[in-house]
Amino acid sequence: MSSTSLPSDFALEPHPDGLQLRWLSQPKMTPLRIDFLSGKNAFRAAHASIKDEAIARACGLGKPNHSSLLDATAGLARDAFILAWLGAQVALNERHTVVRALLADALQRLYEQHPDWQTRLYLLPIASLAEVATASFDVVYLDPMYPSSDRKVKAAVKKDMQMFHQLVGPDADADNLLAPARRIARQRVVVKRPQHAGFLGGVVPHTQVVSKKHRFDIYFPE
Repeated sequence: MSSTSLPSDFALEPHPDGLQLRWLSQPKMTPLRIDFLSGKNAFRAAHASIKDEAIARACGLGKPNHSSLLDATAGLARDAFILAWLGAQVALNERHTVVRALLADALQRLYEQHPDWQTRLYLLPIASLAEVATASFDVVYLDPMYPSSDRKVKAAVKKDMQMFHQLVGPDADADNLLAPARRIARQRVVVKRPQHAGFLGGVVPHTQVVSKKHRFDIYFPE
């Protein structure tokens, strides 16, 4: 995701329930706000298990030396929150400044109620994977934005993600993320992809975990 500032069609504003983003040309759309304490994130976490979450199995949670994880394309951090809930220590890398602000606000509210989460889910103070040390995380997770021009993907986008997609756009450099991710990971890189999508960078994975809606391509370090 690019590091662009707030477009003129959006407004970032405080709210009693947390920092929120409004899409000015779509006034009927619910403002976007990240919340780890209630709503869909909390509901999913309350019912999550390593056995039932394909992403957790793909990341090797429960195995020795697979607990330190970098979500290198954090976005709204929904997957990262589940991974942290299931036992991983998850660092978040997000280069879009508006999304970083939303994440920072949501994390602060989480920490106020649950201080122990400061070491379980946290933002990295950087914007580029080039700044992350070699072999510094057990697992690196990538979920780059797939081009919205793809009809199959566009049709599957939920309403609460439309604003997010409009704000950040596609990850034009997604194919360039795999190499640095494999440099950073000690154990594996996990790439979340739509079922029909090609391999990231055209590189065939070593193995996969497939769910009903997605597949998780797994690469081992170089």
